[in-house]
Amino acid sequence: MKDILSVTLVQCSLSWENADENLSNIKSLLTSHHESSDLIVLPEMFTTGFSMRTGSLAEEMNGKSHQWMQGIAVEFNSTVIGSLIIHESGKYYNRLLVASPTGEIEHYDKRHLFSFANEDEHYSPGNNRLIFSCYGWRICPMICYDLRFPIWSRNAGLDGENDPNVYDLLVYVANWPEARRKPWMNLLEGRAHENQAFVVGVNRVGQDGNTIEYSGDSAAYSPKGELLSSFKSNEVSIETIHLHKEELISFRDKFPVGKDKDRFRLNP
Repeated sequence: MKDILSVTLVQCSLSWENADENLSNIKSLLTSHHESSDLIVLPEMFTTGFSMRTGSLAEEMNGKSHQWMQGIAVEFNSTVIGSLIIHESGKYYNRLLVASPTGEIEHYDKRHLFSFANEDEHYSPGNNRLIFSCYGWRICPMICYDLRFPIWSRNAGLDGENDPNVYDLLVYVANWPEARRKPWMNLLEGRAHENQAFVVGVNRVGQDGNTIEYSGDSAAYSPKGELLSSFKSNEVSIETIHLHKEELISFRDKFPVGKDKDRFRLNP
């Protein structure tokens, strides 16, 4: 177990529906960063942008981008996460892949589909959360619109450190438009407070093929809601944040709000 987890947030522009260019650009950014990391976080749909053209853009599991993520994980000796369009069993998913340096792959399918942009007409929703381990840290990844639904993000086992539902770090990958940047920033901080966890949000910048603007505003927050990152809006940037496990444990012990939580179960 590591007492300090290093997390690299990649706030990048995305070439519309051009996987090859995006994979090349992201690797160049990572190569130029020159700072080692335990976890690398890429934006939502980092290969294509937020596209509804599932039929022509979807990849199968173990496809090109899947293998690229595994290669990056090995090359940089870091777990890599980000979402892309995946076709499986006749359905399309906005699927977040977790690629570890050991070759293991786990995944999470976006639960809350953004009907405002007709995402629900092109993708199937996921039904299960994922909590994976990285050097002893328990990490729960989510995708974009999931941020607006606090029950799905809830640190359900907060009153028992041995409960499998407890996580230390909540991660959101996103294509979150600049027009709604205020709720993005406010909700990220709010999730840190209510779940007594570190929270990381990685969002893209630039304009997509639908002329929607994205300002980035990627951020990392402590369990106390303190801003740990220094991203500027509308700039391509990479930053590595160092999260301290002792800070998390100490705060939860000193202020054990989990024991007073409401008891209920979420049925997906």
